[in-house]
Amino acid sequence: METFRRILAAQRSRTAKKLQNPRIERITLKTLRHFKATMEYHKTKDILHVMQILGHKDIRNTLVYTHLVNFETDEWICKVAMTKQERVNMIEDGFTFVSKEGEEWYFRKRK
Repeated sequence: METFRRILAAQRSRTAKKLQNPRIERITLKTLRHFKATMEYHKTKDILHVMQILGHKDIRNTLVYTHLVNFETDEWICKVAMTKQERVNMIEDGFTFVSKEGEEWYFRKRK
């Protein structure tokens, strides 16, 4: 684990200098863990899934990560793709596959 910390510290330092942003120096492994948990909860809205990813045995520990999540909307942009290229474009634009009916592939992305 110490090796990862040293690698992260070196990378942080290079990135902070390159971007001229000293706040990057404050990013830790724990910060990245919180970010992953928050984004996973935002994406799935499944606290048990996040709990499993984090390896927690007690849901109260997982709730520490998710109480910070306050995404304003549950509105979605929905689109249908008929061709392979349209599907590729949807994924590249950040859409998530929802379902398929015949030749129609349904995708969605939060507004």
